[in-house]
Amino acid sequence: MADFTVVPDRTALINVDMQNCFVEGYPSSAPDGPATLARVNGLAEVCRAAGILVVHTSHVLRRDGSNVGVLGEINPLVLGMLTEGSESAALHPDLVIDDRDVLLEKPRHGAFQSTDLDLILHARGVDTVIISGFATSVCCETTAREAVARDFRVLFLSDGTATADMPGATAAELQKATLATLGFLFAEVLTVAELTRKIAG
Repeated sequence: MADFTVVPDRTALINVDMQNCFVEGYPSSAPDGPATLARVNGLAEVCRAAGILVVHTSHVLRRDGSNVGVLGEINPLVLGMLTEGSESAALHPDLVIDDRDVLLEKPRHGAFQSTDLDLILHARGVDTVIISGFATSVCCETTAREAVARDFRVLFLSDGTATADMPGATAAELQKATLATLGFLFAEVLTVAELTRKIAG
């Protein structure tokens, strides 16, 4: 199992898709969405105090549907749910955003695909990323795998990520399977409390 050292000025928290539709009140919302958001808010404050960059991503699509592509063929509901400017696609009002944070919109599941995240991180000398947010087995996992493919060290939060039930699997089953795979091949998996202690040194 990996045991990465956290060097604050070379680390970033990638807070994935803390949007209304994933946090609470929608079929796509995680059962423990608000509690996860609260834990991540606390972690983000710890990160800022330590000098760790905080990035908030949002999965949004153009109003005219011009960048939906194959996503719309796989799940036609994404255009309405993730349309730019919609209430469902907005960041949750309880998410704490600081002036020092970076806001990043992405058109696909992963935060690196078709965005300038790689440029932002490399410009700041970042070589380690912390992954939090929604959904564990979709956008969080995709972002973690993209990061490893770009040679970033990945710390993935077991209780700072969450997901909803999907056809054929419960949220708990998806969470367990995703964490097992990532911890074996792609990341150091740890709790928010464990990461907080690691940041404190």
